[in-house]
Amino acid sequence: MSSTAPSGTRTPRPGTVGTLDRYFEITARGSSWAREARGGIVTFVTMAYIVILNPLILGGFSADQAATDVVGGWLQNSQVGAVTALTAGVMTILFGAVARLPFAFAAGLGINSFLAVNVVQDVTWPEAMGLVVINGLIITILAVTGLRGLIFNAVPAALKTAITVGIGLFIAFIGLVDSGFVRTSGLASPPVQLGSEGSIATLPTITFVIGLVVIGVLMARRVRGAIFIGIVATTVVAIVLQAIFQVPTSNGQNLDDWNLNAPVVPTQIVALPDLSLVGDVSFGAFARIGWLSGVMLVFTLVFTNFFDAMGTMTGLAKAADVADEKGTFPRLRSALIIEGVGAVAGGATSSSSNTVFVESASGIGEGARTGFASVVTGVLFILAMFFTPLTQVVPLEVAAAALVIVGALMVSQIKDIDWTDFSVALPVFLTIVVMPLTYSIANGIGVGFVSWVLVRAFSGRARGISPLLWIVAAGFVVFFVRGPIEALFA
Repeated sequence: MSSTAPSGTRTPRPGTVGTLDRYFEITARGSSWAREARGGIVTFVTMAYIVILNPLILGGFSADQAATDVVGGWLQNSQVGAVTALTAGVMTILFGAVARLPFAFAAGLGINSFLAVNVVQDVTWPEAMGLVVINGLIITILAVTGLRGLIFNAVPAALKTAITVGIGLFIAFIGLVDSGFVRTSGLASPPVQLGSEGSIATLPTITFVIGLVVIGVLMARRVRGAIFIGIVATTVVAIVLQAIFQVPTSNGQNLDDWNLNAPVVPTQIVALPDLSLVGDVSFGAFARIGWLSGVMLVFTLVFTNFFDAMGTMTGLAKAADVADEKGTFPRLRSALIIEGVGAVAGGATSSSSNTVFVESASGIGEGARTGFASVVTGVLFILAMFFTPLTQVVPLEVAAAALVIVGALMVSQIKDIDWTDFSVALPVFLTIVVMPLTYSIANGIGVGFVSWVLVRAFSGRARGISPLLWIVAAGFVVFFVRGPIEALFA
């Protein structure tokens, strides 16, 4: 990365501000303090839902509402919300200060759902979090030794671009589903449909459409702060509509209601966080379920964590224009190490593995290019521990509109892929489509890797495949068939 400031940018004054500017490379990347702060705020706004959603997945307000473990234990909603904000804030600040990239951290949705639905059926919650800590330690060791970076660099440029495009479709699909614009039909065919029985005439979905149009028009007119302005403006509209129509919240149970939280001005603003879950970890899972079952659970966690993060970082780095032609970005090893530490921290606080969030693309779309934006996001997460009522003001449907806009920006990189070579086109295509269709970044990467190795090898191009790619592809084969393996040795 050149240290020469782009034309038209202001040279920072000597002193503390100039030192920080050089450290974060704000001027060198053609950015500004205001743009970074704005990008950090937008990233927080689009990610703030995790403080609400993670407790709903991992915990509850009572035992009959929560995901209970093998002995009937459960996590309190308020406690999970507090540690979710704390861990996300600390890890995002750490990443911004060390890796100096505009990527934000929070509890990964794939792993927390896996813990709540599968893992705690056999172990206790503290034991499940102990497995998450072990998963994080393994990932950190792989990053420290450089093996994770070698795997990252072994991935062909076409697959890295496909990962970016696939993530764009994935987060756009997340936005469309979260908004109620796309829903499951309950039928074998078609499995999904537009809105509720083909209709999107519900207040939450209409709010999403308003947000999508407002942000889209502002983006098309190249208005600075378009995403942030659109989120704020649409939230105000949503609050007014909610005050008039009083639509309830049903957490996705009623198709006509707000999905996660109703946009109302909170009556309580400040609340002291309950951090009782910090350190509530046990490593007794192996004694309870046996070493083989424990190893298979850790294997699943590592693969999901490892490649979800790798794919997300690749896409975000390209979106932020800090990646080279091979998809590599500055301080790659530091970024990968901190991502592993995020998994350890998430397990240690019972907030689930913390990883890079694809929603960071919203701040990047707003202009964020440096780690200072992440520092801003992290500070806001720390404050969110005390202002949890405010995180419920922005409805998920408004944040969903921002995700669709950012998805469109990321998909535009599909132009960089050479579609004339079918040995490239097929693996790239599979990588792109499997991500949104299976709701998993790791699945898309795995299918892409396996198909790349097989198609390239059997078409006479085996010599061009990195040995590491062969190993990773074989690992993904095991990952995809782990169900029968677990059943065989159960």
